[in-house]
Amino acid sequence: MNLHFRVPAIFLCGALAFAATSPAQTPAQQSVNATPDISQSLSALADQPPTHIGFVFDRSMLQSARKVLEAQGMPPERAAVALESISYDNYLYKHPAVYVPDTMESILAAYRAAGWKHLVNAHEPAADAPAHRVATDLWLHFSGSDIDGVTVLTRGAKDVNVVQVACDLRPMDLLHLGGHFGIPKVDPSAVMVPDPKDK
Repeated sequence: MNLHFRVPAIFLCGALAFAATSPAQTPAQQSVNATPDISQSLSALADQPPTHIGFVFDRSMLQSARKVLEAQGMPPERAAVALESISYDNYLYKHPAVYVPDTMESILAAYRAAGWKHLVNAHEPAADAPAHRVATDLWLHFSGSDIDGVTVLTRGAKDVNVVQVACDLRPMDLLHLGGHFGIPKVDPSAVMVPDPKDK
C-alpha cells in the first residue's frame, strides 16, 4: 500500500510529553477509547462533494502488522495485543479543495470533547488557508502513559486521508509502524506541537 503522506518524527516528543505530564489514572477513571464519529464532517469538509473510499483491516492484515512490530524489536507477546484495528478513509475531490473552517473546527471540538490530545505542524498555514501543501493533524488518546488510539488526518489540495488506529502502544512504538499498513511515514522536516487551543 503506497499512501502519499507522512507524519513528522518530532511528534514523538509531543507524545512523550503528553504521556509524562498526564496525571496517573486509576482503572476506574480510564475510559474506553471512544473515537469520535467524524464521517459526516469529513463528507462536508470541503467546498465540493468528495468521492469516498474506506476500509478496515481484516484479521490477516492485522496479523501482518503485528509481525512488522515484531520485526522491529517488539516482544511477540506485546505485538500480539498491540493493534486492535486499523481503518483508512480517503476523500477525493475533482478540483482543488477549499476547506470549510467551521467544519474543521467541529472535528477538532469532537476530539477535544472526547479527551484526545491534538498535535499540529507548527509550520502549517491556518486551517482556512488554501491547500497548497499537505496539512497534518494528529490526535492521540492515552490510557495512563500508553496510547490506546491514534488518528491522523491529512488535507491536501485534492484529497483528505484519515487513518484511525485502536491500539495499546507506547509512544516510541509508533516509529515502528510508520510507513506500514496506511500509517504514515516519518517526515523529519515538520515540527508537531500541542494545539494551543487545547491548553
